[in-house]
Amino acid sequence: MASSSHKFKVLEQRKISPPPGSVPSTTLPLTFFDIPWLLFTPSQPLFFYDFPHSTTTTTTTTLLSNLKHSLSLTLQNFFPLAGNLTTPPPPTKPHLIYTDSDSISFTVVESTADFNHLSGHHQRHVQEFHHLVPTLPPSVSDSDPHVHPLLAVQVTLFSEYGICIGFTFLHVAADGRTFDNFLKSWASICRVGLDPNLLPSYDRSVIKDPNGIEPILLKQWWYQRSTREDLMDQNGSRLEDRVRATFVVGQPDMEKLKQWILTRSNKLFGSYPLYLSPYVVTCACIWACLTKIRCSNIKSLSKLDPHYFGFIAGGMTRLGYAVPDTYLGNCVSFGRSMAMGSELMGEDGILIAAKAIGDTIKKLNGAVLGGAENWISDWEELFGSDLHVRVTGSPKLDLYGLDFGWGRPRKIEEIAIDRTHEVSLTESRDGEGGMETEEKPKRRKKDEEEEEEKEGGRLRATREG
Repeated sequence: MASSSHKFKVLEQRKISPPPGSVPSTTLPLTFFDIPWLLFTPSQPLFFYDFPHSTTTTTTTTLLSNLKHSLSLTLQNFFPLAGNLTTPPPPTKPHLIYTDSDSISFTVVESTADFNHLSGHHQRHVQEFHHLVPTLPPSVSDSDPHVHPLLAVQVTLFSEYGICIGFTFLHVAADGRTFDNFLKSWASICRVGLDPNLLPSYDRSVIKDPNGIEPILLKQWWYQRSTREDLMDQNGSRLEDRVRATFVVGQPDMEKLKQWILTRSNKLFGSYPLYLSPYVVTCACIWACLTKIRCSNIKSLSKLDPHYFGFIAGGMTRLGYAVPDTYLGNCVSFGRSMAMGSELMGEDGILIAAKAIGDTIKKLNGAVLGGAENWISDWEELFGSDLHVRVTGSPKLDLYGLDFGWGRPRKIEEIAIDRTHEVSLTESRDGEGGMETEEKPKRRKKDEEEEEEKEGGRLRATREG
């Protein structure tokens, strides 16, 4: 494993705003879809691109100039991301607010780190990535309402090798679909010009709340806010003893695993109809294998110990009414599956996991808001123990299609999982229908590492074939 020691230098720090006078002051209320995200730490995606130029060339200077100019034009349309989240005391509802001259932090850094090493799939120390992640400006929390910036961007140059574009953003302002639209709009403007199909819709009235979920979630958030700042403690995880790695699951691997599950299912469940999408099959493998790694002694587990698997489910196609694809905000629900630890660790663990996740998705397909009043409390329980597994991200966003004019990303990483202990899931770069998962196992003493490597090898073999 490469050393985490490297040098980096800040070349530029500035603020990027929409063009002066192009956007009026605007306030956007939060919907019940946004409220649970008030408790979550920021997302931190990184996009690595091949770009073999020196940091002092005219090509690099032009690139940076184009990025800044096109980002300003993009923020003219996605101006809420340049604004702030305000969180007043109860009973006033939190909201997003943009005022003229609001901006985002834009930083340019030069790094001596090994670009090829960082953009690989193998194990890498988590601390090697953290100089690539931008820092959000500090929140103003010494008065009410509290004010929280929403987005920061950092461009890191690896001379003669590549470039990394990193983000830190608050999920309360944008789900993965919204942020993907923002990124693709920026890339389109940078490369060829504005794509009118990506212009966002800000109309919050399209989100209906006939069951009165919003006041229930607001009450839960106000309680959480009075007891601790975040559902996921940003400082509660030691990073110096952790590594991260990426595993690729190809479409042929998924099909083999699906057929194995169906064969075993006929013996255990008879004609019970399983929901076995590629997402379910991949997540089932992740859940069962991580449980086996984390809980190697099945005798120590009670048969009554519940293990949970948490994931995000898209809401736009499940609501029963139309929401524009370009709606700016959150429109996702939370899924939580349950199985006994002893079942997950048995020889049919993947089958048990697949049935549990598939059954949860079937329920969401029928009633995406079923149990929505428990979203905050359910996820608090998920984050209350390392036994539970959570995945973030979606393979449906086509993030590897993000081209600013110098080609597709070589690699995408989600750095927030270093602190949240989640697994990041995205589409595979090189295989149609495949997926990439990023995981962060804990480094251990040599004898324990060797045993974990055997388990990890089995996981990789299962998922890569």
